[in-house]
Amino acid sequence: MAPKRPPGGLRRENDPPLLILVSLADGPKHGHALAKDIGEFAGVTLGPGALYGAITRLEERGLIEPLASEDRRRPYQITTAGSAALAVALADLRRIANTGTARLGRLGLDLA
Repeated sequence: MAPKRPPGGLRRENDPPLLILVSLADGPKHGHALAKDIGEFAGVTLGPGALYGAITRLEERGLIEPLASEDRRRPYQITTAGSAALAVALADLRRIANTGTARLGRLGLDLA
């Protein structure tokens, strides 16, 4: 379950491409399964336009690819390039989070 956000929070948790890549890092999924997983781990509801628009852009950039399917649901998997892009994005987020945590600590705020 995703943590509760404080009122007026600054977190940009709704970046569809990043959320999709994080979800697919756990294994292939079709659109509905992606939306459900993202809702569970990030507490974000992506509408169909945002979800499928981001899927299209990620596929065009070679970061995800469709898998064969025998029904109308089209599963996607993360590519090697997508895994590399996700690793860079997460490292950037980690660096920002670590810097912010250290600076808040100097202000005497306990984030534990």
